[in-house]
Parts: sequence; C-alpha cells; structure tokens
Amino acid sequence: MEPLENTFQEFLDAIQTADDAEAFERVAVRLAQRLGFQRFAYLRLADDTPMLISSYPRSWTSRYFDLRYQQLDPVVLRAKVERDLFSWGGATRTPIGNRAQRQFFDEATTFGIRSGITVPIRGGFGRMAAFTLATNDREIEQDRLAGELRDVVQQAGLYFHVHVAARLDAAFATQHQTANKLTQRERQCLAWTAQGKTAADIAVLVGIAPRTVVFHLESARRKFGAASIAQCVAIALRRGLLA
Repeated sequence: MEPLENTFQEFLDAIQTADDAEAFERVAVRLAQRLGFQRFAYLRLADDTPMLISSYPRSWTSRYFDLRYQQLDPVVLRAKVERDLFSWGGATRTPIGNRAQRQFFDEATTFGIRSGITVPIRGGFGRMAAFTLATNDREIEQDRLAGELRDVVQQAGLYFHVHVAARLDAAFATQHQTANKLTQRERQCLAWTAQGKTAADIAVLVGIAPRTVVFHLESARRKFGAASIAQCVAIALRRGLLA
C-alpha cells in the first residue's frame, strides 16, 4: 500500500481500541502528525454544551470556553453551514469576519494555531461537530488538499465522530450530570486552579481558609472520579464546565 493508505489504515485500527478521551486524542494526534499537521481538535456542540477533545494548549482551550469563543469562532460558524472540508487561516488570505473575529484569529496564532483544515459534521436539531487539523504554518498548501489526502481527512473526521459518539456519549452525559452537582465553591476553586493559582492564592481570592480550598478541590475530584486535581481540572476544561 501507499504511505497515505498505511496512515489511514493505522488510524482505523487504532480508533477501534480507543475507549476514553485521552486515547482518542492520542489516535488523532498521531494522524495529524503523520499528515504534516501539529495539532488536532474535535469540538461538538449540542444544546450549547461543548464537548472538546484536542491537543491544543490547555491555556488556549481554557480561555476559549471562558470567553465563549465557540459563539464567535469563524471556523465553527462556517462548519455549521457547510458540508465539505474547508481550509482556513494563513497570512495571505483576506481577513475573515468582523473586528472581534479577526482579533480572535490573531490571538489563536499566539498559541501556535495559524491555519488548518476542518471537516464539518452536521447533526439533527442544530447539533454540529468539527474535526480540525491545525498547524503553525503560515499557509496550507492547497495542492495538498486535492485528491486522496482530502478524502482521507474527510473520512477520518467522520470515523472519529462516530466512534466518539458510540464510546463516550454515556460517559460525557454522566460527567455533565455530575458537574451540575458541583457546588459554587467547587466551581470557583477549580476555575482559579485552572488559571494556575495555588490553594493559598485561592483562599485570599475567595475569602476562605486554604484547607477549605483543598477540601472543595478534593470534593470535585471525587465527583469526577479523577486521579488528581490536575486531571479533574483538565476534564472540566475539556467539557467547557468552567466557562
């Protein structure tokens, strides 16, 4: 087989065994790198509840949901109305959207997200998903998107979406229900932790004792079934629960 066919077959084999968000992320990152991209993101929106699996910097995804950029992001807005794979970004293209959207793209480049390709995935009742391969390169070579590569990325996005829905929907629903049981203090402490604050910092900011901060963080960790506070924060950020 040709190398591109090998890459796609490897992706298909690997995704069959993925059973959690971290495993799906590893599979997609490997595909992205084999195809010459640096990062990957899968975003699904249903009833304004975001589900994100990505290799984007955590500092960017946290800011993205904190500021509700999913409502502004030109790539997401385009994915809601288009059906075919499209490319975006780059230095020589006409600036996209209004001033806020152009500022959004400028900000994304500071996190190493300059251009990419996106597979729109449409669902019923206004639901949508977007499978993206991104790079810090100033341009996507258009001839790379012709023919077989375009087909591989399109199919990979659809396969990824189907397998995530089959394997993770129940877990995501459980986590979302659990998140609704988080207290306001638990959410506050997780949000400040996501911004790099220590328990002592949070105690001052929230007006409680450091040991009480630790108590709230541990309570949230147990509710998520996370192995550590860092993992608990990562889950909350990935699900957009700290927005």
